[in-house]
Amino acid sequence: MQDDDPGELVVTPPWEPPSEQEARAEIEQIEHPGSTGLFRVFRHRNYRLFFAGQLVTFAGTFVQVVAQGWLVYALTRSAWLLGVTSFAGLVPGFFLSPFAGTLSDRVDRRKLLMATRGLAMLQAFTLAVLTLTHAVHVWHVIVLALLLGIVNAFDVPTRQAFTLDMVEREDLRSAISLNSMMFNLARILGPTIGGFFVAMFGEGLCFAINGICITAVLSSYFRMRIPPKPQRHKEHPWTELKQGFAYAWNTRLIRVSLILVTVTSCFGAAYLTLMPAIARDVLHAGSQGLGMLMGSVGLGALIGAYVLAQIPERWLTLTPPISAAAFGLSLILFAQSHLLVLSMVLLLPVSFFLMLVGGATNTIIQTVAEEHLRGRIVSLYTMSFMGMMPWGSLILGWLGSHFGVAEAVLIGGGICMLGAVVSFFDRARHHGLEGAAPAE
Repeated sequence: MQDDDPGELVVTPPWEPPSEQEARAEIEQIEHPGSTGLFRVFRHRNYRLFFAGQLVTFAGTFVQVVAQGWLVYALTRSAWLLGVTSFAGLVPGFFLSPFAGTLSDRVDRRKLLMATRGLAMLQAFTLAVLTLTHAVHVWHVIVLALLLGIVNAFDVPTRQAFTLDMVEREDLRSAISLNSMMFNLARILGPTIGGFFVAMFGEGLCFAINGICITAVLSSYFRMRIPPKPQRHKEHPWTELKQGFAYAWNTRLIRVSLILVTVTSCFGAAYLTLMPAIARDVLHAGSQGLGMLMGSVGLGALIGAYVLAQIPERWLTLTPPISAAAFGLSLILFAQSHLLVLSMVLLLPVSFFLMLVGGATNTIIQTVAEEHLRGRIVSLYTMSFMGMMPWGSLILGWLGSHFGVAEAVLIGGGICMLGAVVSFFDRARHHGLEGAAPAE
């Protein structure tokens, strides 16, 4: 945390991208969470507030996701419009995340997060009013999904970068792991709760419930006490945006990690959009089967988030390529299954290794990036991981329509394995496998 006088003007010196050895040394300075306990991060009051508020908010988010999809299908009976709505909610992250990261480095992140969550709450209540008054049309839902996607494009990278504002650097990996565990726990429980609430209360009240849940994290942000950061020289926003891209490209460890995440997300993680078709056409299971498959996804990711905190530092930089290869192989095996139970079992390693790819990359770039650039670098991770999913959905959807759903997943898994092999040997060729371990 910064203890400098907030009135002091700190001029950011000209930066030079760190070497791979310097980046690895920075990572290795993080104390191993397993030696002190994953939950040591809760000693930070700000993080305790964040965790409690965000858990409630995420649960409400997934309630709204279920209700929104159900509403769109009830209004249109169109699977295509379901995809359009999902695309509208995700694609802003691809275009706007770098700008969000630049803004995150220039303003108070806590206040920015309060603004984004306030707008998300307004979106939820607007959707609730339209639905409860029976005035809602599908174009309302799509436009509101797009607006929420714009809000989330600023919220997600800012929230990721805000982690180091709440905890010390040695607790970073524990915090990232717990954030992922919290998200996936909500992903397991939220859809179940949402399906029950839709049946009992209808979609409109589900949207209102989400709006109320958002007040939990707003309250936590309001109660936090974040030490003010030293003022720094600010250049033109466009210059700072380009500086972030240049830093990421010239820092090999960050560049290679982001490229691998881009490939994995686009051709692998987008398999989630095909899950309804897999459940119906490949496994011949109904909506209940789809729910069981999604539950397996959440459980595997939850386990992966816990394991992330236990990985020794000497293996952290090799975790993304190894996990990406295992993820691709798991996808290929999943694509061959025609049994519901077997598919549920295979989805555990699929989501487990995808979690390790994303979580390890997030840890690496947040550790390596300089403080005044952290928001911009994290935003590139958001663009690479989450922003590529809607494009991957279009690619896999096209492949599925021409070659079959299972074949599309198989092709995606093969591309992920190829990307992992290239990434692994690129690191080994330039730095040697022994470079992954700290010097004796």
